[in-house]
Amino acid sequence: MDRLIIVFILLSLVSLTADVAYEGGRSISGQFLEHLRAPAIAAGLLALGEFLGYALRLPASLVVSMRRSSKLLWSIIILGYALVVAIPFLAFVSNWYIALLLYLIERIGKGLRSPARDVLIADITDKAIGRGKGFGIHELLDQVGALLGPLMVSYALTYGKGYSYAYVSLLPIALIAVILITISSFLYPNIGFAKNGSIRSLDIANNRSLKTYMIFTALLSFGLIHWGIASYHLKYTHVVPEGYIPALYAIAMIVDALVALPLGIAYDRYGVSILVLIPLASMFIAPLILISRNIILLVIASALYGIVLCSYESVLRAAVADIASSVNERALGFGWLGFVWGTAWAIGNIIGGALYDFLGPQVLCILYPVSSFLSLIYFIKHYLQ
Repeated sequence: MDRLIIVFILLSLVSLTADVAYEGGRSISGQFLEHLRAPAIAAGLLALGEFLGYALRLPASLVVSMRRSSKLLWSIIILGYALVVAIPFLAFVSNWYIALLLYLIERIGKGLRSPARDVLIADITDKAIGRGKGFGIHELLDQVGALLGPLMVSYALTYGKGYSYAYVSLLPIALIAVILITISSFLYPNIGFAKNGSIRSLDIANNRSLKTYMIFTALLSFGLIHWGIASYHLKYTHVVPEGYIPALYAIAMIVDALVALPLGIAYDRYGVSILVLIPLASMFIAPLILISRNIILLVIASALYGIVLCSYESVLRAAVADIASSVNERALGFGWLGFVWGTAWAIGNIIGGALYDFLGPQVLCILYPVSSFLSLIYFIKHYLQ
């Protein structure tokens, strides 16, 4: 039990340090592309990274399940975290095509490692502290890092140190994440998942509950504006100073951290019905960011954004673990969740970026809330009646 707790803490610290690096870079992704004279569609294409990151979780989850090898799982996890170092290399980039490529590489690493990491966390928390609390605590420490990264970047931009300094300062922290995950692999070499049978198909046609859940997830994700478009818009319109933009993202991360554990506890107590709060929060984010010129309303939008992001990393994942109740099905369930979330998010924001270029930001204030509202109606119909 003691070793399980130690490994769980180490995994959370890995996420903390990795988040400092990639969330620091992510917080200024859109505005950095605008700084490099990229069009708005480029900011929308940042969501392609989300697609790659989430879509890769599906084949990765199948590999994890079929091979049932602890060594393979750890190798995938370590490689995934190693690709975080792509973010600090943005310090040396002056072409927006290359910058976009580095953002995509980091997201690929996220996609590779996530199913194996989630199986590992589910295995440990089942034995030690409880699934809802486990994912909640992991997300809490994860978001501490996601707060520190944007604050570091905000400091660099506010005090005139520039984008290069902001990015290169993230390199040592990214390397710490790689070291910690390697130590974890030595402390807990045999993952419980690998001792069980495997699944050899990606088909979920016979799992009605999982299919229903994925439709809800797709509608919800499509309606969530990507921070790349949000930060691009804020810099392009000069609504706030450049240094404020990562600070607004940091506010989202603060809220994410604060609500992670309460959401996990609420899920353990009330079950899937707690998810009704997510589309309610999501539908107001895009209008507040794209129309408002009031800093207080932008702060509120950032807070709502943090709630929605937190829900994916905690209770949405915990729900999959319950729906795919067999240990052998969890990797597949996590993989499908990531695939659906990432695909819908990418489609929604690539469309959004193109519409921003051709029709302006106002049309996005209709597109995203409508999708969020549809996800709310769908959820009420299937889960609250």
